[in-house]
Amino acid sequence: MSDLAPSPLSDAVEDLDAPDAWTPADAEALYHMPAWGEGFFGVNDDGNVCARPDAARDGHIDLAAVVDEVVAGGLPLPAVIRFQDILAARVQALNAAFRQAAEDAEYGGGYTSVYPVKVNQLREVVDEIVEAGRPFGSGIECGSKAELVATLPRLESDDMLCLVNGYKDAAMLRLILTFQRLGRKVLPIVEKASEFEQILKLSDDAGQAPAFGVRVKLAAVAPGPWTKSGGSLSKFGVSLPELVALADRLIEEGRPEALRLLHFHLGSQIGDVAALKHAVREIARVYAGLVRRGLTPEYLDVGGGLGVNYDALPLGAGAGGVDYSVQEYANAVVYAAKEVCDAEGVPEPRLVTENGRAVTAHHSVLVVDVLGATRKPDVADDFELPKGAHPVAGELDALRETAASARGLGELLEVLHDANESREKAHALFQYGYLDLDAAALAERLYWAVCRLIHERVEAAGPEWAPPELDALGDALADQLLCDFSVFQSLMDHWALGQRFPIMPIAGLDQEPTRRARLVDITCDSDGEIAKFVAPEGARRALEVHDLPTGPPDEPYRLGVFLVGAYQDILGDAHNLFGGVSEAHVYLDEDEPSGYYVEETIRGTTVEEMLARVQYFPSDLQARVQTLLREKARAGVVRPKEAQAILADYRAFFPQTTYLDPT
Repeated sequence: MSDLAPSPLSDAVEDLDAPDAWTPADAEALYHMPAWGEGFFGVNDDGNVCARPDAARDGHIDLAAVVDEVVAGGLPLPAVIRFQDILAARVQALNAAFRQAAEDAEYGGGYTSVYPVKVNQLREVVDEIVEAGRPFGSGIECGSKAELVATLPRLESDDMLCLVNGYKDAAMLRLILTFQRLGRKVLPIVEKASEFEQILKLSDDAGQAPAFGVRVKLAAVAPGPWTKSGGSLSKFGVSLPELVALADRLIEEGRPEALRLLHFHLGSQIGDVAALKHAVREIARVYAGLVRRGLTPEYLDVGGGLGVNYDALPLGAGAGGVDYSVQEYANAVVYAAKEVCDAEGVPEPRLVTENGRAVTAHHSVLVVDVLGATRKPDVADDFELPKGAHPVAGELDALRETAASARGLGELLEVLHDANESREKAHALFQYGYLDLDAAALAERLYWAVCRLIHERVEAAGPEWAPPELDALGDALADQLLCDFSVFQSLMDHWALGQRFPIMPIAGLDQEPTRRARLVDITCDSDGEIAKFVAPEGARRALEVHDLPTGPPDEPYRLGVFLVGAYQDILGDAHNLFGGVSEAHVYLDEDEPSGYYVEETIRGTTVEEMLARVQYFPSDLQARVQTLLREKARAGVVRPKEAQAILADYRAFFPQTTYLDPT
């Protein structure tokens, strides 16, 4: 069978040098932290994940220590740990990159970063970003009625730019006009031609000059999941003919200054920076044409799209990565705009970006308890087949010996094929009543024992290539870790888009993980699992973890899910009535013995709060249970005192969070 074995297996491992001791650097490499961490995360000498929120400061924060502290203080897991300093660091890095690009390109139009609150509307996140952006004159963007109401009071000065994207009704436009009259720089962005007419009418009714921006449908698109954000079929924006008609109307009516901003958006994660350059050149040509027409747009808004490297490979090879830096992104925008403005001989507009994903993603880590591990059934290495065992069990037991002595990949593949055939035979015999339950269970254990031996032999040989069926054994043999969280509540993009998030243990990384697992959540839904993990070669089907007992561990084993600060807080649904998770807001502080302090903790959504969302209320529910208990007490099923204890136990659920208590 050597034709299927490019290189023979070898048991001669004694000549190999002893492996080097496991180090934190090995752990960082195993989980590809340099690829997705942006320098914000690493593994310390204690084997714990640490956050390094500020590159300009030496301090780091031990994530495992933070979790231990807040849990000891009564905060239940799962919890999102927010490293608030990272938000400021990202805002500063974005503005520094555009400042550097403008200086290098001699671009004089200026730059304003705008934070789109839809990415994460949580008050503490928005406030932190606004504060960090204050020295740079940063702005804010909203896209709905509720976001507008929340955003307007956060405009700290008349110079702070506020953009209002999305579809807007008359009430929203009147509120915008009111704040314009108060001196605030609030610009509604026209998403369709009818909004333009409505803005003009409402402005005339209010007796004030209109001021607005326009989103333009460009030909340019960006590859990836958000391609539909751009191009002629985009949900938002006006076409070039509609824009020309709009411009001519403004000129005819003598108010060319009303159009203050031009905008486009390619999507929230641009994987190919060349696509961004094409789009900036295209919108810059549009800008130049309007200027020559007599209009005076002040801003050129290139939307968002600064990517986050969720993966360990570029977007071209997988759905979650980028292959450019913040500086390259800034250079692409600035140089493309500069090139067109110079060629067209028009003034350089003030550039605007609406990046939220790249600002918020890194600051949040979801930490979950592992409640238990399920492994494939197996037999001990010294297992002996019981006398009188069914012949199908004998076949599988014999294959264990064959797998142990096989000398090539081809032989191992043949053993696997034989084992699959025997397993199918056992299933058929059991189904038709020729194999009893104990015999069927033994056959299943022996089958997986054979698979384990085959996999161990292949792994020990380390061939450059192995048949796909042998390659797949590692995934099939992976453990199943039950984790205390809901994919639908906390990782909606994983379920909806197949988004991979970096996941790893947050402690114990001074020891090499020796097992592989996929993760399942506590929802009653088969989609509630994670079986795609970050890897340079693409989607890895199992995660490296440490050895776990089959029941809840004596010491907590916790996993961190990273880069969840963008969208996941807001998109989560209430599947199975699992509510929002707990939160802890952490800041770097070198003066503290621990190097950090926890500013605030917030308990997760309670059972009572989740029930109220679907119109179940404690008074009614408890009254119904109380009525039941009274009936049972009168019937002698329970004693009155016991009935009161049952009611008290029932009532105790209402203030609890919706997740499991691992203690």
